[in-house]
Amino acid sequence: MQQQQHHHQDKHLPKRIILVRHGESQGNLDTAAYTTTPDNKIPLTPMGLTQARQAGNHLCNIISDDDNKNWRVYFYVSPYDRTRSTLREIGRSFKRERIIGVREECRVREQDFGNFQVKERMKVIKETRERFGRFFYRFPEGESAADVFDRVSSFLESVWRDIDMNRLDQDPAHDLNLIIVSHGLTCRVFLMKWFKWTVEQFERLNNPGNCEFRIMQLGPGGEYSLAFHHTEEEMQEWGLSPEMITDQKWRMDANRGEWNERCSWYLDEFFDHLADLDKECDDKENGSSGMCE
Repeated sequence: MQQQQHHHQDKHLPKRIILVRHGESQGNLDTAAYTTTPDNKIPLTPMGLTQARQAGNHLCNIISDDDNKNWRVYFYVSPYDRTRSTLREIGRSFKRERIIGVREECRVREQDFGNFQVKERMKVIKETRERFGRFFYRFPEGESAADVFDRVSSFLESVWRDIDMNRLDQDPAHDLNLIIVSHGLTCRVFLMKWFKWTVEQFERLNNPGNCEFRIMQLGPGGEYSLAFHHTEEEMQEWGLSPEMITDQKWRMDANRGEWNERCSWYLDEFFDHLADLDKECDDKENGSSGMCE
């Protein structure tokens, strides 16, 4: 047990994990772009390039505004043109010595909506998705959000393995910041997986705007929280319920591995009534009928 605890302390956990949605793309401006251009080839608009440069400047200011000036960044990027272009513009705000590395990561790509998209057909498909449910609806020849969840889960396992093996940054004097440049739905699914949100909670979430970011920061106890950098009002706008926001605040000081007993979706949401098992067992021992079998 002592060896496990020592190993945990030796891990160089990132100070921040930052999810960034790409800048405005031609497809955001006009969905007709998807009828002639493969989704992965949709470019940023001039406005999208400007948004990405501004996001890079903003992120650099946030990261560098720390007591520890010995910070570094490591990037993961979706292979789509619009995310790579966003990364390129974000990178202009960071000096070379600050960037440890960058990795193209297919598992954080956009949800697959099929191949070339016929505009009228896609309109009907999206209406059907609203009736079916956003998380489980699978686009014809494409993916559901549940499919994206599976590959994001696999990506997260790889990230934790890299952290466990100290592959990302071996210098404990550095404050490491992971920046993941991805897509709206993929960012929402990432947060859902990380914070163990339910399907119902996911379906209430709003998409981040172009070049908006979500900053998860490491607390003193080893838990990550959105509440260090984002206000209650912001989190409400994203679609987080009061209970989800309370959980984010709890995580700021929680010790890693602790259980938030006030979290309704960990237990209470799944049961109408939980009997007091100790009482039931006592009743059974005293000859009464019980549930403790």
